Amino acid sequence: MAKLSQDDLLAQFEEMTLIELSEFVKAFEEKFDVTAAAPAAVVAAAPGAPGAAAPAEEEKDEFDVVLTGAGDKKIQVIKVVRELTSLGLKEAKDLVDGTPKPVLEKVNKEQADKAAESLKAAGASVEVK
Repeated sequence: MAKLSQDDLLAQFEEMTLIELSEFVKAFEEKFDVTAAAPAAVVAAAPGAPGAAAPAEEEKDEFDVVLTGAGDKKIQVIKVVRELTSLGLKEAKDLVDGTPKPVLEKVNKEQADKAAESLKAAGASVEVK
């Protein structure tokens, strides 16, 4: 008997009904003492896939710096807000007066930490989300 290529085998399988394919798989399993079931590691990994998304969220790369309170040195906080943003004096004052409000949105971790540190040094209370 001539050796069949994968394409030839696939062409043969294509012509079979589902019942015939099922019987072939059973016969193949018996003949070669194997199973056509997915390996346990693959099956176990599939339910874990949604869980794998959770750690990815913990390692986010965009942060928001939220001003939660101006503290005693409101003028210093307004100055720092102006330095961190491109806001004018009135807009910066309105932001500080309307706390809690985001000062910076969707910035990297380093930039968020620096901004939070500057605002805290000026006397403000800050939250990085």
